[in-house]
Amino acid sequence: RDLRREDVEEREGVVHRRMTTHKRIRPFNTKDTYPEQSLSNDLCQAVVANGVVYLRGQVAQDLDTREDVGIGDPVAQAHKVMDNVELLLAEAGSELSHIVKCVIYLTDIRHREPVYRVLGERMPGVFPVFTGLVVVALARPTWLVEVDVTAVMSTLA
Repeated sequence: RDLRREDVEEREGVVHRRMTTHKRIRPFNTKDTYPEQSLSNDLCQAVVANGVVYLRGQVAQDLDTREDVGIGDPVAQAHKVMDNVELLLAEAGSELSHIVKCVIYLTDIRHREPVYRVLGERMPGVFPVFTGLVVVALARPTWLVEVDVTAVMSTLA
C-alpha cells in the first residue's frame, strides 16, 4: 500500500510542502509470522522509497505459506532466498540486475562457498557490493542463511 505524508513548514511567511511517498510491499504482523514469540510488530517484506528498494532480510521461507524450505540444506535455502528476492523485486517494480548491495548472514562459515555460489549463479554480471557475516543464530534455528538486499528502480518510483 502507498502511504503519503505531507510535511508542512512555514518559513518567513511562506508555506513549504514536501511530499514523502513510500510503497510498502507485503505488510504483515510478527504475531502471524512468529506465533511462538510474544511479538506484535507491523512490518513488511519490502519498501520502495525515492527510487530505492529495501528488502527485509530473506530466509528460506515460503512468502505465502510461511513454511520453512530446505531445512538443513544451505544450497536449497540459498535458492529459496533468491526466489524470494526475485519475486519481491518484481513486485516492487525492480529486478535482480538492479541489486546494488547484499548483506549475507550465515550460521556456519562452512556454508559460505555453497551459498555464495548460488548467489553468483543467480546474479551473473550484476556486480553488487557484498558483506558477509557469520552469526550465532538467525530468528529461527532452521534458518542457515539470510540475505538483506538493496536495489534501485530503473526509473524513480
